[in-house]
Amino acid sequence: MVYKFARRGFPCNPYELERLYKYCVNPHVPLRDHIAAFMLLIEMQSFTQHLDTSLQDRTMRLLLDNPAYWDIPNPITRPEDMAFMERLHIPARYLRTKDDGTTALRVMRAPDPKKPFDLEQLAQYALIYGRPGLENTWQGIAVDFAYRMHWRTLFGFALCRALCANSAGKTTLVRRFALVMARPGLYREAVAAYAAANPTCPFVAQYGADIEIRQVHVPDDQVRNFSNNDVICILIHNCIPPDWVDHAYTYGVVYLEQQFHQPTMSLDIFRDVDDKRLQRLSVYGPPPAIPHWDGL
Repeated sequence: MVYKFARRGFPCNPYELERLYKYCVNPHVPLRDHIAAFMLLIEMQSFTQHLDTSLQDRTMRLLLDNPAYWDIPNPITRPEDMAFMERLHIPARYLRTKDDGTTALRVMRAPDPKKPFDLEQLAQYALIYGRPGLENTWQGIAVDFAYRMHWRTLFGFALCRALCANSAGKTTLVRRFALVMARPGLYREAVAAYAAANPTCPFVAQYGADIEIRQVHVPDDQVRNFSNNDVICILIHNCIPPDWVDHAYTYGVVYLEQQFHQPTMSLDIFRDVDDKRLQRLSVYGPPPAIPHWDGL
């Protein structure tokens, strides 16, 4: 019955939205349909809030702007109502109990910054909030049409996220890291040069369950001066293993490829990096993956 008002899964025009809302708040509607209608409206609110305003249609704007849709009553009010949730295949992790004892949808928390390489949690968060397939998406992560993520790109994203502190210039810093990762052998050459120049203080890569990473903090007025050499120095200073940067190569390539499909003033820089990437590929070949962090 619910999909009589939302034939394509979500209301596609203001008329369908109004009818679905009235059906949702009708006290005479069967509980199962009531919950299904509630879920459709809440889910649509959730992804519309994270969608760029230029991509929102009339129905989405009405859903966000009309106060009537701001506080939709939750039909799940009793413990026995959870049986309906199980039949609707809604995982319990997406639900939370409020102070008044009722149940509502759980908003997923951002991944724990103290666990930057918990790729499973990061992947779930990126699928919910990263807007895959849209214009304003997370850069560098490859997602196929089945919403499967390429783990090498996710690892590269996680590594950049761990190294770059939140700031106004974080996008520029991440770009520099990604462009270093896109050039095979560049970091390994730098590590070898460092070892030759510092025989009494050799480079020792970090491995194991517990690693220490010091994030980059660059003043906003100095971000433009941040260079590839700075990236390499930070990677060496944090003792990042060369095979990690090799593994993140796919992230750098996807990031680079995405830049060619966006209006940018730095197109010449990206072309130069891509030319050097191809030259290095002919010398070093494709950087190898870390098996347990590979795949989709």
